[in-house]
Amino acid sequence: MITKTVLDNGIRVISEHIPHLHSASIGVWVSTGSRHERESERGISHFIEHMLFKGTDRRSARDIAREIDSVGGVLNAFTSREHTCYYAKVLSTFLPKAVDLLADILLNSLFADEDVEKERQVILQEIGMIEDTPDDLIHDLFTRNFWSGHPLGKPIIGTAESVGSFTGAMAQAYRQRRYLPGDIIISAAGLVDHDELVKLLAPFALLAPGKPEDAGDIPVATAGIEKYERELEQVHLCLGTRGISHTHADRHAGYLMNTLLGSGMSSRLFQEIRERRGLVYSVYSYLSPHTDVGSMVIYAGAQEGRIAEVVELILAELKRLKREPVAFEELEAARNHFSGHMILSLESSDNRMTRLARTELNFGRNIPVEELLEAFRKVTAEDILALANDLFDDSSLSLALIGRVADIPLGSDLVNLS
Repeated sequence: MITKTVLDNGIRVISEHIPHLHSASIGVWVSTGSRHERESERGISHFIEHMLFKGTDRRSARDIAREIDSVGGVLNAFTSREHTCYYAKVLSTFLPKAVDLLADILLNSLFADEDVEKERQVILQEIGMIEDTPDDLIHDLFTRNFWSGHPLGKPIIGTAESVGSFTGAMAQAYRQRRYLPGDIIISAAGLVDHDELVKLLAPFALLAPGKPEDAGDIPVATAGIEKYERELEQVHLCLGTRGISHTHADRHAGYLMNTLLGSGMSSRLFQEIRERRGLVYSVYSYLSPHTDVGSMVIYAGAQEGRIAEVVELILAELKRLKREPVAFEELEAARNHFSGHMILSLESSDNRMTRLARTELNFGRNIPVEELLEAFRKVTAEDILALANDLFDDSSLSLALIGRVADIPLGSDLVNLS
C-alpha cells in the first residue's frame, strides 16, 4: 500500500499505509550534504541542520522541543555526505502536529545572530569530542585520505576554521541554493492516509522550483598508508579498498560479501582475529556506498605490538575472498543473516519511512522487499569471487592508523593484495 505523488513544484511525496501500527514516521530528505559544499562552506550542511531547530517566527527553540515532547514524539535530523534528513515519529493522531513542526523549521527558521553564535560553540564542542574519540576519528581520517582532494573526503561536520567563519547570511544563501523542490523527497510510513498527508504538506508546495546544481566530478580512490601519532593505549586502524555505489550492478553480492567478511560475531574477521587469536576487542567491516562510488572499510583496534599482525590477518582474509569461492553453507548463513536483519528492521515505521526514501533517491521507485530478497537469493559464490577480484587491488588499498604508530613496521612492501 505504497502511494506516490509529485507536487507541482517537483517535491516527491511517498507514503506507506500500515494499518496495524499506531505510529507514523515522516522524513524530509534533501539531496545535499558535505559532498556538495564549496571549499569555504565545509560543514555548512551540518550547521544548517543544527540551526533549523533554533527558532522560527512562530516558535522558539524551547517551543519546538516542548511541542514534540508534549506528544511523546521524536523530532530530529542528520547530515550525511550526500543527504540531509529531518524526521519525526509520533502517534498517528499527532501527525498533523509533526508535519507542522517540520514545515515551520524548514521554511521559517530565523538564523538569528545570537543563535548562530551559540550553535557555533556547540558544533566546536562536537568537533572536539570527535578529536577526543580516536575510534571515531580514524574513520574520518581514512575517508580524507581515500578520497583525497575531493569534497567526498571532507569531514561532514567541517573544521574549527570553517565553522568559525559561518554567518546566518551564509547559511541562508546555501539553503536557498541547495534546498530546492526537485531535490526534496518527503516520505512517510505507518498509520498514514496519503491524501490527507498531501493536504498537510501544502506549505511545502509553495516552495519555488529551481535548477539543481551538478553533483560535481566523480572521485578516484587513493592508495597509501597514513600514520597519525598520538599517545593512546591502542592503535586504531581503518583499512579499505574500492567498494560499491548505491546502484552498482553487483551490489547484492557486495552486501553479502561484507556480511560474511566482517558483519557480526560469526564473520570471518571476528572469528579469526578476536575469537581465535584474541588480538582485538573490536573488528568489523562496512560498506560506504555513494551515488557513483563507494568504499569497503575494515576497522580494528589493538595494542601497538600486535597491529602489524592484525593488518596481515585482514589482508589475508581479503586475499582469500579473491582466491577461494565461498562455501555454500557460509553463503547461506550470510544470506539469512542479511535478509533476517533487513526484514526485522521493517517492523518499525521509521525504518520503513527511511527505506521508502532511499529507494526513491537511488532508483526513482519503490523496490518491493520480495524483489530484493529474490536478488539476494540469486547471488552465487562465483559472483562474490568475481566482485572481490574486481574491487580488491593495490591501486585503491588504503590504510590509516592513529596511536603510537611511528615504529610500526608497515610499508607498501607489506600492505598489499598481490
